[in-house]
Amino acid sequence: QVQLKESGGGLVQAGGSLRLSCAASGSIFSINPMGWYRQTPGKQRELVAIITTGGETDYADSVKGRFTISRDNAKNTVYLHMNSLKPEDTAVYYCNKGSYYSGSYLKYDYWGQGTQVTVSS
Repeated sequence: QVQLKESGGGLVQAGGSLRLSCAASGSIFSINPMGWYRQTPGKQRELVAIITTGGETDYADSVKGRFTISRDNAKNTVYLHMNSLKPEDTAVYYCNKGSYYSGSYLKYDYWGQGTQVTVSS
């Protein structure tokens, strides 16, 4: 059974920081790259950051230099450290298998509830 549980969101002022966590079931975590995605009302879910099983990372241009993705393989947990937050980072954040292709990840069978991040100006 796939389990994805995101946590760590909240309300923060612009320029502030948050750390998101995602506890994933071993069946999804151990063999896949993992990604953080975000979605705002009326917009398509987008990939924010991705990390391979070996620890290589990549980021959307909009967050490069401000966000850091990491994973703890012993805990089946992936993190997203967010610094210098901007109001436009406000969204619900989700984790799942990492993929660059919306044609793939939008068809994933299972998503967790996500965690709300709100950045005030």
